[in-house]
Amino acid sequence: MTRPITGLLYGAAAGAAGTTALNTVGYLDMAWRARPASGTPRVTVEKLSQAMHLTIPGDGAEKENRVAGLAPLTGIAAGIGLGALLGLVRAKGWRPTRLIAYATAGFGARLGTDALMTVLKVTDPRTWSAKDRIADIVPHLAYGVVTAAVLERLDP
Repeated sequence: MTRPITGLLYGAAAGAAGTTALNTVGYLDMAWRARPASGTPRVTVEKLSQAMHLTIPGDGAEKENRVAGLAPLTGIAAGIGLGALLGLVRAKGWRPTRLIAYATAGFGARLGTDALMTVLKVTDPRTWSAKDRIADIVPHLAYGVVTAAVLERLDP
């Protein structure tokens, strides 16, 4: 059985690979459909900083640039963090089938981001169109498949 610290590290690496897959699929969708970037990550950073009573330094463009940098970093941190958690659970003996591992990672990534944005009232998934749902689900599925596959490869 893998040691917990090793599981965390394997999982973080797998989460980084999954995050790259998620971002790649999202950017390909933007290029293919000429879809603009979502503003929800920026709004999430602003609302999260308010909820935590943290001030993002700067005024005007300086503050906007910081928020623009923090927004994708929160997604990267979430992807790596979920991967680390999955690696830890795997190190503790959880060995699901591939399909369950893919679904757990993909659904976990979707839940981790969409739930926070819903709680902060940045978005309401109940109002999304079918295209919006697909545009959200497909990159998270890519995350799930890649994260689970890399984790299984690192820790067979």
